[in-house]
Amino acid sequence: MDLFKIIRPAPATPAITDKAEIDRLYKKYRLGIIIAITVGYGFYYTCRIGLSVAKKPLIDSGVLTIEQLGWIGAAMFYGYAFGKFINGFIADHANVRKIFTAGLLLSAICNVVFGFSNLLWVFIAAWALNGWFQGFGAACCAVSLTNWFTYRSRGRYYGIWSSAHSIGEGLTFIGTSAMVVLFGWRGGFLGPAMVCFIISFLIYLLMKDRPVSCGLPAAADWEKVHNNAAVRKSTSTFSAQLEIFRNPALWLLCFSSAAMYITRYAVTSWGMLYLQEARGFDTMEAGSLLGINTFVGIVGGIGYGFLSDWVFKGRRPPASLMYGIFELIALFMIFVVPIKSYWLLAAAMGLFGFTIGGLLVGLSGLFAVDIASNKASGAALGFVGVFSYIATAIQENVSSCLIQKGSSVVEGVKHYDFSNAIIFWIGASVVSLLLSLMTWKAKVSE
Repeated sequence: MDLFKIIRPAPATPAITDKAEIDRLYKKYRLGIIIAITVGYGFYYTCRIGLSVAKKPLIDSGVLTIEQLGWIGAAMFYGYAFGKFINGFIADHANVRKIFTAGLLLSAICNVVFGFSNLLWVFIAAWALNGWFQGFGAACCAVSLTNWFTYRSRGRYYGIWSSAHSIGEGLTFIGTSAMVVLFGWRGGFLGPAMVCFIISFLIYLLMKDRPVSCGLPAAADWEKVHNNAAVRKSTSTFSAQLEIFRNPALWLLCFSSAAMYITRYAVTSWGMLYLQEARGFDTMEAGSLLGINTFVGIVGGIGYGFLSDWVFKGRRPPASLMYGIFELIALFMIFVVPIKSYWLLAAAMGLFGFTIGGLLVGLSGLFAVDIASNKASGAALGFVGVFSYIATAIQENVSSCLIQKGSSVVEGVKHYDFSNAIIFWIGASVVSLLLSLMTWKAKVSE
């Protein structure tokens, strides 16, 4: 079996010449694609972060220690970092419909293996492979967005797609929390896997590859956007991919996104444990707080796209500055101010979710796609991703060590001290904001 032949882009079909039919199909397929990549990538998350919900049951049942959970979490993020980077380069050359669906299926299988295991090395191996397969998701979505939408509307649609992060996290923190309460920690892995088997089939039916495979012209030709058209046509995909390594703004964006991801995944990965141990909430209360955080992120991500497109005329750094300042305010409210009220803490979580949802759009994807060639959108996203998720993996190890270091046993009960970890998490957001300001004058490629 020739694997490379299977994943090659879908062949071009005879070009449709009727303008009305082209307009009708473009609108139809665009709607289908934005639904497919948003819903599909949202469910990718349910197979990625179930471990965050299951941490306390795994610790309480004696299956894993907090240090071992740090190893497993790091294995996932290292796998995802390199998977996202390499798979991003592959996605620029491949049939994104096929590999996007395959990535979700394989990730679900890894969750099944994890859910049935009791061995540490199997947990680590399954979660590292899961990270690699998860790397197909964002890269395929970025390629679809650049193939079907031009820079004139990409911010809005990228913002809509970015809601998948929050949809997936919300489904995990609320839905998976319920599964863990009802069926134990194994339910947190087996339940999402079963759902994703079904979703992957539906996504394959709804998604399309490139416009040319449907007999349609390129998005730039359909919208009559011809900035740098000659350059785009004369540059090969591989040459365009290599060009990203010579772009200083992309390097700054990589480090800014990496620092932002430390804070993002600190809350996602350790937030449940923090709310349970430091704030005294039960599983469902902690899950609902993080669920609020992630669902509000939908509005934040979409808002970032519209704000940067309409108010700042396609410029992303001003929007990132606004979101970054309010993110720091939210972090101080959550971790520094001794809030006792559930509802005030919920408001702080909502503000954090709103701002991190926008920063995910700007720093970890949209701006990279803007300043790279259209032919290298997957590679650009993967390039930023490898920095982001290596930083996330390091965060898992550093955070677990900082939390473990401050732990103590009082009357036979173990208590965890999050103070040093909190300094690390908030400091990372400060660094991210400062680095993002250095990209203020970066120019869009189109």
